[in-house]
Amino acid sequence: MRQYPPTVWVIISVFIAALIHFGLGFAVEFSVDEAHYALYARHLALSYFDHPPLVGWIQWPLISLSSNEGVIRLVPELLWVLSCYGVFLVSKALHRLIQGRNAGYLTSALPSANSCGLMAVLCIIAAPLPHVLAIGLLPDTLLIPLSVGIMLMALRWIRKGTFSTGDWIALGILLGLAGLSKYTACFTALALLIVFLVHPRKVWIGQRGFWFALVLALLLISPVIYWNGTHDWISFRYQIAHGGGSSWAWRRVAAFLGLQVLCFGPLIIIGAFLFCKDCLHTGRRSILALLGFFVIPFGIFAALSGGGGLPHWTSPAWFCLAPFAGIGLAKTWSMRHRFWIKLLWILQITLCLLGFAYVLSGGMNTTAIKSNPIADLYGWKLAGQKATELARANQVQGIAVQNWTLGSRIAWYAYPLPVFILDQRQDQFDLWFGQLPLGSSVLLVNWTGMSFHQPTRDKPISGPAGEQFAFGECTPLDQIAIERFGQNLSSFEFSLCTHWQKTGLEQ
Repeated sequence: MRQYPPTVWVIISVFIAALIHFGLGFAVEFSVDEAHYALYARHLALSYFDHPPLVGWIQWPLISLSSNEGVIRLVPELLWVLSCYGVFLVSKALHRLIQGRNAGYLTSALPSANSCGLMAVLCIIAAPLPHVLAIGLLPDTLLIPLSVGIMLMALRWIRKGTFSTGDWIALGILLGLAGLSKYTACFTALALLIVFLVHPRKVWIGQRGFWFALVLALLLISPVIYWNGTHDWISFRYQIAHGGGSSWAWRRVAAFLGLQVLCFGPLIIIGAFLFCKDCLHTGRRSILALLGFFVIPFGIFAALSGGGGLPHWTSPAWFCLAPFAGIGLAKTWSMRHRFWIKLLWILQITLCLLGFAYVLSGGMNTTAIKSNPIADLYGWKLAGQKATELARANQVQGIAVQNWTLGSRIAWYAYPLPVFILDQRQDQFDLWFGQLPLGSSVLLVNWTGMSFHQPTRDKPISGPAGEQFAFGECTPLDQIAIERFGQNLSSFEFSLCTHWQKTGLEQ
């Protein structure tokens, strides 16, 4: 590594990872969430049932030109590269802050700012889950670089104690775009507010730039507020219920924390611990406030995980922790305590490579299809083409599935046919296509990875008000098997279902 400076190794490392992402992006079909957010771009709106609109808006230019998954996935890839660059810049700014606060033994023991930035970026590259977000665009993929950018502005404030007009405008734009990305951006905004509050002088309160930035951020998120106001605030109500999850249990918290270590790796945790052990006393209040960019969102999600949660929700927090970890690891590396750092990095990179190979292979060969999570990534394009062919041949009103996770892929690959969700729970598909009209005939698609019985009169579907709905008759039409490298991943069943009707009330 002495042959090139740290900045060159940052570029090389990010470039190699990006090439792997690029190859996987063309090799794998859309996941359920990717297809759902790609549909946002095909149904442009001011906001959506489950998330703010930026995840759809940003894809619209490419989707209007191409429906190829690899091309569309250039968006998350560029965002991932931008996030790594942001982590590098934050690491350097944090390094300068520490040097400015302490001229003693600690500062002299610190390696260069670029070395700290390299270690921080390597922590991200060695973390398994961020690679998923680099290939598939989720709201978190957007929120990560915006959160890192807001943290960079916080560091700029701490070092300068003031902002220029341009700084306030940039901050307002970052906050507004974060709000358009995901509702949990409020945690990042809270961390920024704490940075302002711990500053000895509260001059920002009386500065016009601060209030201009606040108004600018509110203007940017106004489409979300207006849309929700015209739709009975359904998105806010859904997110509150979704975040609360089910009944709270300690075992879910333990499982969440264990999964976080697996998804982001012990290297970044050890690096952050080393930073806190050696560097926390330098400018303690401001450093603690900056750690809020990790502690606040992670602590909230960990507390909520007792009712349920998803591991990628904490991704922006981990990216904000990476600069601290980079400094801690770089300092330890410079003192020649390198064995465990190299071992952990190699183990995490190996885990990432095994994950890439596992995805490309189609998963483990098993007779139990549901036990193979990779089966979910193959076959939907073929199923969408077959569904389009059968729906047109039988002249039905559209396609029906019994869960939205099945509907997003079919709706994408069978576009522009309408897709109706039969489970009677309100979701985004109700806003796009409405409820299936009574008396309708549709093509019912069933996937063995999430199989449902056909909703006929002997097995009806229950509605929210106790009603029951069913088809008069369902006739099997066709079936296709999905195979990869000789192993059976799943199969799709297609049935012609006629006369959708209300059968009465539950007894």
